[in-house]
Amino acid sequence: MVLAALAGALGAAGVLLARERLVLLGGLALLAVAEAALVLGGGSLDSLSSPTALAGGAGGLAGLGAAAAVLVRRPGWTAPAVLAAAPFRLPISFDPGGGGLPVAIAEDGQLGRLLPLYFVLGAAIVALAWRALRGERPRTLPRAVAFPAAAFLALCCLSLLWAKAPAPGEDLLGFFLLPFGALLAVVARSPMPAWLPRRLGQLAVGLAALFALVGLYQAVTQQLFFFAPNVQTANANGDFFRVTSLFVDPSLYGRHVVLGLGVVLAVLALARVSLPVGVALVALLWAGLLFSYSQSSMVALVVVTLALAAATGGPRLRKVAAGAAAAFLVAGLALVIAAALSDDLRRKTSDRSDRVSQTLDVIAEDPVLGVGVGGQPKASREAADSSKPTADFVSHTTPLTVSAELGVAGVLAYLALLFGGARAIAAVHRRDPALGLALGASLLVLFVHSLFYPGFLEDPLTWLVLGLACAHVAQRQATPADRAAERARRRAVTA
Repeated sequence: MVLAALAGALGAAGVLLARERLVLLGGLALLAVAEAALVLGGGSLDSLSSPTALAGGAGGLAGLGAAAAVLVRRPGWTAPAVLAAAPFRLPISFDPGGGGLPVAIAEDGQLGRLLPLYFVLGAAIVALAWRALRGERPRTLPRAVAFPAAAFLALCCLSLLWAKAPAPGEDLLGFFLLPFGALLAVVARSPMPAWLPRRLGQLAVGLAALFALVGLYQAVTQQLFFFAPNVQTANANGDFFRVTSLFVDPSLYGRHVVLGLGVVLAVLALARVSLPVGVALVALLWAGLLFSYSQSSMVALVVVTLALAAATGGPRLRKVAAGAAAAFLVAGLALVIAAALSDDLRRKTSDRSDRVSQTLDVIAEDPVLGVGVGGQPKASREAADSSKPTADFVSHTTPLTVSAELGVAGVLAYLALLFGGARAIAAVHRRDPALGLALGASLLVLFVHSLFYPGFLEDPLTWLVLGLACAHVAQRQATPADRAAERARRRAVTA
């Protein structure tokens, strides 16, 4: 665990802050060591040495090498490939030591790991390393994002040294935080051709439309493909049927639909899409979102709509947006007060309020260092002295989770990362209003949604948005010599 903590902290700092090739390559090597210690350190390698597992691994490595070769020649394809792969979890389970096939179709409506994303990310990392070995000097990430991201990830890794429940933290770091830190570094150092923003927008809206169509099909047929057990129970006993589309949870599905809606509303506000097409897309996505019955997604949609109106409208529209925001805030406060005074409302909101209260108890117990990354749910369960499953104690509020797990330093790094991301997106907006507005809307949706549902830092789209903003800023800041060297390298690769 000490090896994983130190290697992960140094590796994250290396890949995010590197200005020279050797530092970047060293950071990638340290991240590989940390990943091996986190993902493979607790298990037995014997189960991976069967002929079937070895053959599968050889095939996977061959495919990874082929994909990396493509990204070496076409590094601008990195961001679209990440965006296309990020939402999908294949319904696959692994049991290398079970005596049968090591890979099987998951049962009971469950989904597996982010395998498509890990494949794309692995190929992109290999391509970046190969370009560095060939002599390409890495671009420098904007300090406003690179430093807080490196500090936050390093603190997450080091918190394993005092974590009260290291196993969840190792899982969180090995499968999410460290790979997504590498995702930020890779995307931020990828070129941004002139065609890329438009293609990314089309892909984002296309994916959201696909999810909405699947959700509408499920609403009509009353049949889910994938689902968490509590969703199935609620649909069987409730008055309405919540759909999940290609996800296990309605709120996660709603988040992806609202991300597409944010992009559509941004380009509509700037008249970058025809009104009939824009209205048709909004109608489709809204209809798909409706049957998720996700309150957190609805709140995120309201907030991003008001923010876009304030950012793009004239003085009158801004006044209307400010008034609507004030009314929305008053309504929220009224609901909180009513919940405190009404027994019926208190019962309906007891689960969420209990989670928040229990997380605040954990924060009060150890406000400086926290309980370590991934440890908040278990610490909340122990504080409540409950026998309920640990999953029932996830705070569902990212700032509270960060405070409980990483203490004051973690909150400061988290806020600095948000502020740095906003600064980078503002810089993008000054040069490319459409791209900047779409990135800002996406980050706002992810942030607001994470106030009511977990997954801001564990969502690859958060790091992709930050990476795209950094890539745009870094490309603009590249010197003429850097750009000439990059053109020469590409000609050499093509030849």
